[in-house]
Amino acid sequence: MTVTKRDLTEAVSNAMGPLITRKMVGIIIDRFLREIVKALSRGERIELRGFGIFVTKPRKARKARNPKTGESVFVPSRIVPVFKPSKELKEIVKEG
Repeated sequence: MTVTKRDLTEAVSNAMGPLITRKMVGIIIDRFLREIVKALSRGERIELRGFGIFVTKPRKARKARNPKTGESVFVPSRIVPVFKPSKELKEIVKEG
């Protein structure tokens, strides 16, 4: 099963009851995610205690193979986002 941003918005809105509207929760979640993206694009590390860490890592340039044609292809170096879950999150997921 996949949980979407809409599902998260609905769950948080239901948990908050009449304190905050679903629309406001959606705006907050959008803004939260935008701030994470902006920080990562600046090369910053985002640490959410009890949840995990978002960082960026460089990937080296390399030669790869096109699986369809077998042709050798050059893949340039790039920076990719990485998520490292916290111990607490790993334990919760492990326990199911």
